[in-house]
Amino acid sequence: MKSDKIILVLRIVVAIILIQTLRFKFTANDVSVYIFETVGLEPYGRIGIGILELIAGILLLIPKTIWAGALLALGLMSGAIVMHLTKLGIEVQGDGGTLFYTAIATFVLSAIILYTQRKAIPIIGKKLSF
Repeated sequence: MKSDKIILVLRIVVAIILIQTLRFKFTANDVSVYIFETVGLEPYGRIGIGILELIAGILLLIPKTIWAGALLALGLMSGAIVMHLTKLGIEVQGDGGTLFYTAIATFVLSAIILYTQRKAIPIIGKKLSF
């Protein structure tokens, strides 16, 4: 089906976004350190969130765990968006809002993926008929 291919592309896009940011988090890139210092989570939050993003990216690529990866990514991006709106601002160190808009896009794509996988969620999935 065409929609299955579209969702596969969305899963790959979200996984790439999540996984490509890891090099900044795990190498203590100046911008990454600045962000996590500003929100009071440096260094443990930076590393912990990086690990969670890696897990979400991997889960999105495994057919039986797509829903879990999408849900985890949705939660992580919710946190990123809230931090941008409350502590960081939309633009971080002259990035023109790239990090913020990427978080928004990842949030939306993760929500779409999760919606398409809602029936696969254990316990509640079969009850979700919308």
